Formats: sequence, C-alpha cells, structure tokens
Amino acid sequence: MELELEKLNLPSDNERPFVIAGPCSAETEEQVMTTARQLASKGCHNFRAGVWKPRTKPGGFEGNGEIALPWMKQVKDETGMKVSTEVATPEHVELALKYGIDILWIGARTSANPFAMQALADALQGVDIPVFVKNPVNPDLELWIGALERLNQAGVKRLGAIHRGFSSYDKKMYRNLPMWQIPIELRRRIPQLPLISDPSHIGGRRELIAPLCQQAMDLGFDGLIVESHCSPDEAWSDAKQQVTPDVLDFILSLLVIRDEKVTTEGIHELRKQIDEIDNQLVELLAKRMRVCREIGTYKREHNMTVLQPTRYNEIIDKRGAQGALCSMDSEFVKSVFEAVHQESVRQQMEIINR
Repeated sequence: MELELEKLNLPSDNERPFVIAGPCSAETEEQVMTTARQLASKGCHNFRAGVWKPRTKPGGFEGNGEIALPWMKQVKDETGMKVSTEVATPEHVELALKYGIDILWIGARTSANPFAMQALADALQGVDIPVFVKNPVNPDLELWIGALERLNQAGVKRLGAIHRGFSSYDKKMYRNLPMWQIPIELRRRIPQLPLISDPSHIGGRRELIAPLCQQAMDLGFDGLIVESHCSPDEAWSDAKQQVTPDVLDFILSLLVIRDEKVTTEGIHELRKQIDEIDNQLVELLAKRMRVCREIGTYKREHNMTVLQPTRYNEIIDKRGAQGALCSMDSEFVKSVFEAVHQESVRQQMEIINR
C-alpha cells in the first residue's frame, strides 16, 4: 500500500535536522515552564513532554495525565513553540486535542499492538494533525509500516516515523539496539516519509546522544527528538538519558550536516565496481548452494540429520575471526554466515524430504 502523505507543516520543516526537544515527563508546572523557556531561548520550535508515561513495571512515575495538559498549553501560549506528547489510547487523543496539543507521537509498545493502533486510528479519523509513529519494540518493519498504514487509512496524512531502536535481552552499549538497516529499509520503501531519530532512547545515556545524532544525520535522517530537562539528574523518569537545553544546543551546534543533493557522478565508477563485486558474490553463493545440495543428497542417502552443530559452530567462529582480520566487524561476518547457513539448511531440507 502506498501512503498518501502531506508535509508536516511544522515551523522547522525546511531545517535539517528539525528538532523536537523537552523532558521525558511533564513532572511539575515549574519544571515544564523552566525547560520550555530555556529551549525557546536556544531557538527550539517544537517542545515535547510525556503526559502519560508507560512504564515497564508498576510503581514508577507514570505521568500526571490531564493535570499536565494545561502546562503544555501554557508553553504554547508563552513561547510560541508547538507542543507534543505521546498518546496510547483514544481517551489520550481526545484530551490532547481538547487542550490544543499540536503534535502527537505513538510509542513503541503501542505501535507493536495492531488492536491499539486501530483504536488510535479510529480516534484520529479525519483529524488533521502531525502524528509520529515510533518503531515497535521488536525489529519488525512490516509491523511498523502497518501502524503507519492504519493511521493513513483513517485520513492522517501528516505522518512521520521515529526510530528509537529495538529492545534486546542482551544489553550491550545501547539501551535499544539501533539496527540502522531497518529505518534505512523504511526510507527505501517510503522515501517521502519524514524520518527522525530518538538518540535518547537508543543510547540510554547522555554521553551517547551526540554521536547518535551525528550518525542519524550521516544516514540522511530528517530530524531528531531529544529528551532535554532543566535539571536532568533530578528527573523523575529516565534521568540518565536527558541533557540540559545548554548541552543540547552545544550538541546541535557541532553536528556536521552533509549535503544530500550533491551529485553522485564522482562515485559512479566506484559504484560500478560495487555492482560487479555484488554479481560475483551472488555467483559464489550460488556455487556454494550447489555444493550444499550435493551434501544434502549424501545426507539423505546415508540417513544423516541436516543440522550438524559442530560443523556449524566451526564455520561461524572461523569466519568471524577471518572477518576481523580483514578489517570487518566479526559480529557482522557471523550474521552473514548465519544467514547463508540458514539458506543451506533450507535447501538441504527440501532434498531430504523429497
């Protein structure tokens, strides 16, 4: 399905990156207004704050709800900034619209639930307001696109996507794994869809915000949504990933924004080399699969199981180490050969089950 999209019509539409900034949660009127005034003084056009906060476990601060909405209206009236918040239920949508919220976003837990997305789409039927959809918690591009399609079918045409990374049991450097290939594929599939990055939730630590912002810009993202708090260490939620408006302004001032419109003529010959190498890779993979099918025939004739764990582990470990010696990330090389092995197993299964 092709999305019918219109421009977001935000004050910073023509800027790259356009920035939405503000605290994780709207905690108190004083905290909201202090942060908003500081951000406005730095030239911020779009303010964000969580009015309702979905928490992983009960007992944490889950937002002030409707009590905080007049504070957002005050931000809008005093500073002229557009104001935005997360909505997760039709009731949230109704209240946000009642208090004049300009921009809505839908969180990762909600976008992962088609029932919740349809309920929100029904609540937004015919409403002309920018709506951003965060990627689902799990790395599922079709689910992300499906959430956008449900809103679009309801008549929401000012749509955008927020990349906030993907949850992982094995926490490493990031709070949420970026898995950049997924938003890149989203951009390829829907090139006209505004795509913004959420470095706060990807990194989970304020020292990672600057490099993540730069990486998003290098990949051609349109904007950023960053958590900024007047006193981040005292924040009631996600304190470690918030920065002061001064620090945010400094981070943004250091960004290198590369020109997306520069001609690619200068790399034409290099791209031809890439195409030739890719053709060779496909031919080599085809040769490898022919050998795998011969192995499958041998296993069928000798009543052997398809999967040989010792051999599989040997391939993955050897190729990962070999990749590292060739200046490639070993995990990348392992993932490539995991995919190759998976296809090898599929082809051998076809032969054995004939």
